[in-house]
Amino acid sequence: MNIQILSIVLLAGMFVVATIQPINMGALAFACAFLVGSLIMAMKASEIFAGFPSDLFLTLVGITYLFAIAQINGTIDWLVEGAVKLVRGHVAWIPWVMFLVAAVITGFGALGPAAVAILAPVALGFAFQYRISPVLMGLMVIHGAQAGGFSPISVYGGITNQIVEKAGLPLAPTSLFLSSFFFNLGIAVVVFFVFGGWKSLREGAPASGPLPDLHPEGVSQAIVGHGGTPASPISHHVFDSQAKEAPRLTSEKLTTLVGLTALAVGALVFKFNVGLVAITVAVALALMSPKTQKAAIDKVSWSTVLLISGIITYVGVMEKIGTIDYVADGISSLGMPLLVALLLCFTGAIVSAFASSTALLGAIIPLAVPFLLQGQISAVGVVAAIAISTTIVDTSPFSTNGALVVANAQDAERESVLRSLLVYSAAIALIGPVVAWLVLVVPGLV
Repeated sequence: MNIQILSIVLLAGMFVVATIQPINMGALAFACAFLVGSLIMAMKASEIFAGFPSDLFLTLVGITYLFAIAQINGTIDWLVEGAVKLVRGHVAWIPWVMFLVAAVITGFGALGPAAVAILAPVALGFAFQYRISPVLMGLMVIHGAQAGGFSPISVYGGITNQIVEKAGLPLAPTSLFLSSFFFNLGIAVVVFFVFGGWKSLREGAPASGPLPDLHPEGVSQAIVGHGGTPASPISHHVFDSQAKEAPRLTSEKLTTLVGLTALAVGALVFKFNVGLVAITVAVALALMSPKTQKAAIDKVSWSTVLLISGIITYVGVMEKIGTIDYVADGISSLGMPLLVALLLCFTGAIVSAFASSTALLGAIIPLAVPFLLQGQISAVGVVAAIAISTTIVDTSPFSTNGALVVANAQDAERESVLRSLLVYSAAIALIGPVVAWLVLVVPGLV
């Protein structure tokens, strides 16, 4: 057994062990990175840690720390109430509002993780208070971000179009964007019905009267005051005639909103690192109210941080020992255009579930160039199918987007959200490439 195959077997073994035993998969991954990297391949520690996702680590810590502060001081309560008023009580509209807002943000050039980092905490806070599935809300935000992610002025779109143009292949930026948008929109429709959105539609028009007050002490008090255990489920259409007034905008909340705005502007306009901006804003808010925010650091999802950091570090070791190239080269050497296109779609989907989609786009698409230049199959369709397959799995909890959703789920729901995203991501990694191939590649066969 060569080292590349051994590394794949160990990765599969981590999933099996973590499924049947209460062991953090990230800890297993760090151990395997040491075994493969240091003991077998004689890699230096610095080479192993080169794959450590420092950017993602700080993003997860900074975002969850910042929004823990926003929960504790009631800012999230205030934002949730505002969201309810915007949709006039139509709870079923909220997931679609999140989808469209995320698509607009990435469509105008923001990275998907930046959009998800800003929207996921608010979306998950709303889901908690109004008993919407947190998985539904998280997936709608992520797929919304991917829907706009291939616009001609976006990062993904720019990377893909530059590779295509440099290779001398037909350039079709609008087709790429629309293919990704409608593909993710189609997935969002399925997600909406599978994860319970249809229940809100079935209940019809919004009820009259005051908005529901599911947690008399507010979202933040329900979270902080009861150890992270959600209050008992109450259907969102049950209204309390004595419901309290919407949370008031205090000076502390206003300061937090200014900080959240600074995060959005810094990440989306000035392209600053999301994690660095988030941790800076969080520290500034903590300094202004140190006693109130003392508990915020405990709300950081450290187990999730360990999980994600370990797996991605191990995947970095796999890349260094040539496992990714080993698999990709074997696929691209088959010489059958349709089959190669399908296998490249699968490779992009499976690897991207653990690695950076941005980096992978630059690695997978060039592998398709040699047979695309032969003109036997539509280059536009193949490129779109590979691009979509590589990014739709960003729902994986091992990717930045999926990790942000897991980290912002409530304590009592986090484990179930993690498992749901694992199952969903595995399903989308198997089904998504086939659908993209059938819709975009097969009709283009010359």
